[in-house]
Amino acid sequence: MKIAIGNDHAAVELKLHIKEYLEAQGHEVIDLGSAMGERMDYPRPAEAVAKRVVSGGAERGILICGTGVGISISANKVRGARCACVSEPVSAQMCRAHNDCNLIAFGARIVGPQLAEAIVDQFLTTPFEGGRHARRVEMIMNLDERQSCD
Repeated sequence: MKIAIGNDHAAVELKLHIKEYLEAQGHEVIDLGSAMGERMDYPRPAEAVAKRVVSGGAERGILICGTGVGISISANKVRGARCACVSEPVSAQMCRAHNDCNLIAFGARIVGPQLAEAIVDQFLTTPFEGGRHARRVEMIMNLDERQSCD
């Protein structure tokens, strides 16, 4: 699988760990994040990874900042991105199964390397269930097109 990964300066070490973990499994990893010693505000890698995924240049995206919150909010500003901020494997599984998330985010200050591996495993191996969830995902994707909440 082709996976885009991005991070800010707070998450370089965890990004490198996850990148190595994914490559060892045979995945192609596109690194769009901060390198060691390079300061980077989280909206930049969030946008780069989300655009890569939405355009089809990667099948999934993984984003890491200090908490995962800011980078996930930023990614969700890209039309077509569905990014969940998760801190354990069950949420990673459910965001795929029920929400067809194409990106996940987590925090380097929140999860350690082994937990991050478990989160990534669930995110990459869980299929979208479709069915009643497909209608809801469509509703989510159309939210910004509505003129009012009435």
